[in-house]
Amino acid sequence: MNITVKGISANYIAEGNGEPLLILPGWGATSAVYNLIVKQLSEKFKVFVLDLPGFGITPEPSEPWTIDDYADFVTEFITKMDLTSLAIAGHSYGGRIIINLCSRELSFEINRVILIDSAGIKNPLSKEKQKKQAQYKKLKKLFGKKPFTTLFPQAVEKLQKKYGSSDYANASPIMRQTLVNSVSQDYTDKIPCITQETLLIWGDLDTATPISDALTMNKLIKNSKLEVIKGTGHFPFIDSPFEFRKILKNYFGLTQ
Repeated sequence: MNITVKGISANYIAEGNGEPLLILPGWGATSAVYNLIVKQLSEKFKVFVLDLPGFGITPEPSEPWTIDDYADFVTEFITKMDLTSLAIAGHSYGGRIIINLCSRELSFEINRVILIDSAGIKNPLSKEKQKKQAQYKKLKKLFGKKPFTTLFPQAVEKLQKKYGSSDYANASPIMRQTLVNSVSQDYTDKIPCITQETLLIWGDLDTATPISDALTMNKLIKNSKLEVIKGTGHFPFIDSPFEFRKILKNYFGLTQ
């Protein structure tokens, strides 16, 4: 289904009946990635999954966005869907948007939060990443000058792809800057603004948003419970679907 939000034709899915629950995907992920979660939660909720701008079949914005822009987008979607009270779940990047939303004065109520390997905490770079970043800056400074820019016009872009993350390398220019805008923000000070009952689900082998982030969020969100799935990474619902389903089943009192 489609709905126009902030001038963008946004794709979303809706399944089930009951109280509304909105799932916000991680960076680059589409609504289809969360099908198993949707099918399980639709037993109790009317579950919405929104393809964020730049992901899935929702077009990217016309200019680089910030987390504030994505939070505005989600707010408008919720308002247009006439949802006055809802639960909201966010995986990775989606969790970062939820933290932003919970720090705002909203015209609707978020009654429950589920964060799955959520982003939002900016961690210090490892020595290896510091070294890689220093090499990139040195080479960018060299190849960004003439005559290199004339002789090798694609040199800087190739450096960005080589030294940047896979998310950065695979993104369009607009989405690359959007990613930079997002990861440069540390939301640690906003996490205590989440006062809702919160379920944290984390993979203990996650390298994108490490388990230390989960422990920090669990400490800062007073009304929170942390469930750790051993042997899983950034996508615990894919790495260990049985354990993930079990957590949701026990937490929400589901039959399956």
